[in-house]
Amino acid sequence: MTGVVLALAAVSFLLVTIFSSGYSAFWRTEIALTIEFDPKLMKVEPDATFDQLQQVNYLALFRKNLERAFPEVTARADRRELAQMFSESAPDLLREMVLADPGLVGARQVVSVLASSSVDMITKGNAPRDIDEARRVISDQQLRWLDRFDESGLLGSRFNSDFFTSGPSRSPELAGLGGAIAGSALLLLVTLLLSFPVGVAAAVYLEEYAPQNRLSEIIEVNINNLAAVPSIIFGLLGLAVVLNFFGLPRGTPLVGGIVLSLMTLPTIIIASRAALKAVPPSIRDGALAMGASPMQVMFHHVLPLAMPGMLTGTIIGLAQALGETAPLLMIGMFAFVADIPGSILDQASALPVQIYLWAESSERGYVELTAAAIMVILVFLVAMNLLAVLLRKKFERRW
Repeated sequence: MTGVVLALAAVSFLLVTIFSSGYSAFWRTEIALTIEFDPKLMKVEPDATFDQLQQVNYLALFRKNLERAFPEVTARADRRELAQMFSESAPDLLREMVLADPGLVGARQVVSVLASSSVDMITKGNAPRDIDEARRVISDQQLRWLDRFDESGLLGSRFNSDFFTSGPSRSPELAGLGGAIAGSALLLLVTLLLSFPVGVAAAVYLEEYAPQNRLSEIIEVNINNLAAVPSIIFGLLGLAVVLNFFGLPRGTPLVGGIVLSLMTLPTIIIASRAALKAVPPSIRDGALAMGASPMQVMFHHVLPLAMPGMLTGTIIGLAQALGETAPLLMIGMFAFVADIPGSILDQASALPVQIYLWAESSERGYVELTAAAIMVILVFLVAMNLLAVLLRKKFERRW
């Protein structure tokens, strides 16, 4: 009981720490700003074409509107500090708005602009404000402007849906897990397609057809030993064989899936053999007595009854592969990939690798993103293990 209580206390402390640090990443601070889409500032005609609107300097448009909203800010350094309170995505937001609705040219509209990561941390309380300016993430002047926004009702927040759809970014307020989620999904797909059929076939052969001799014993011992080999060894194997010998593209889900499938094969084989052993001999004897061939007995009776256990072992193996980092680092899946991968041959990252990269970043804004990403991967792991339990409960038969 003491061991159980200590284990539960440690897990509870870990989960509370992660969730308290990461839940705020799912909301982003916004600042409402009145934007006048003046054709003179945009240097276009009111009936400008789509191509002309694309060529507009929206950064200059944004800065001119800031100057109009704060006419008292005249010094160049102060204007730079004021602009730094807003995300660098502000010009892109204005471009998307104008291209989606060209009728905005010549109009005035209140636009909610994403705040910078530093302002976001102060607003959420993730960074202290009652400390010296030299140690604070924003200056005294920026803090006064932030209080002015708050008093004027211009400060707000929204759900950070971009966290699940955007790729990594140099700016914490723009960074997301979209690319890592897509990369992990492709990794698991390749791993499943390679490891499941090979693992089930190996289990069927070893359990039903392999002769009991010295070679079979060596194979069984090595399979059990491979289940305990450190994952980084499989990464070295992928680096030496899959990349250097076969020349497959570096840092792609295809290579990562091959390495992870090799790592999960022992788990799937062991679980599949246990599921085959759980089928009572009377099933085989009854099928043989009815005239079925040994092959029909295996594929029409024994294998369908053992399949739920095999699927459970496969899902647990995939859940283990989802959290692996070391093999993926060895094969080059840690590069900065801004685009979301579309195929198994595109450069990609993965959830655990993205967590590692954010944790190593010097930007303080990545702290909550790291904890939020851990929350996401924990949800996936819990869901996969829950699916394995449900499959076992639903299809389990007691003999």
